[in-house]
Amino acid sequence: MNFASVEKIAAAILYEGYILYPYRPTAIKNRQRWNFGTLYPRVYAQAQRPEEPYRLVAECLVAADGEAALDVRLRFLQLLRQPHAPALAWDEAVERTSEHTNLLLTDLTASPLWLQLQMDADLRIDLSITVQMLENGAAKLRLEVQNASHLPSGPMAKREEALPLSFVSAHLLLGIARGQFVSLLDPGETYRESAAACSNQGVFPVLAGEEPGRSIMLCSPIILYDYPKIAPESEGDFFDGTEMDEMLTLRVLTLTDAEKQEMQNGDPRARRILERTEALTSDAMLKAHGVIRGLRDIRGDA
Repeated sequence: MNFASVEKIAAAILYEGYILYPYRPTAIKNRQRWNFGTLYPRVYAQAQRPEEPYRLVAECLVAADGEAALDVRLRFLQLLRQPHAPALAWDEAVERTSEHTNLLLTDLTASPLWLQLQMDADLRIDLSITVQMLENGAAKLRLEVQNASHLPSGPMAKREEALPLSFVSAHLLLGIARGQFVSLLDPGETYRESAAACSNQGVFPVLAGEEPGRSIMLCSPIILYDYPKIAPESEGDFFDGTEMDEMLTLRVLTLTDAEKQEMQNGDPRARRILERTEALTSDAMLKAHGVIRGLRDIRGDA
């Protein structure tokens, strides 16, 4: 499955909250991060009170014939202290991806898939995929991802020991060939009860890609609508999807020379924000001010 049409929105989710304004290593919120969709090693998560998440569960529906095939992409960040930048005050993100392609729904219905994936010496993923055929003709997919990483300190580990072995911003991209995903937000009468019975934990599946296509489902740790998009006026990442590019651009431009130098010497992604912001033209700034996407006639609605 070609996921190119959803790469931008998937990347925005992946890096949401990774680095926040004022984009400096000394900022507390960049040294003590709180990220969406973090799955901690199970042995650590279950020892916490309250318990921290160590798994995600995604359930969704597919309308398909007997030849339908599923593609799965799991992606998350691993936060590691980088040897090339020992002075950096935060752990730098390393992208981790696991892909599984051409999984026939008929095979998954007959025999669920259970995989243990060893990403490196300590990072381990338990992945399961099951398919149940429903009376209305839909196939119900269930995917579960668990962080089964080995944690040397066991359940007594501190958070700073568990975080480098955690899956940060964990999400799934699902692709279907010879079939169509069913919207969980607007499933229609045929699938309404089945959609309501889908139970998701840590993620919520939404249709993605080009509307009205139904071949891609994004299972996001952030609640989204069907067919989420990055605003075409956006010149690049700010790692804060709930804020306006214009406001963050203006805030970056107000930083002192000393603050900009710290930003320049920090994370490479922060450096690119600074370089891009300072190079913005007047026309680009006007684009960030906002546009009207559409209007509707309200006459007679009263």
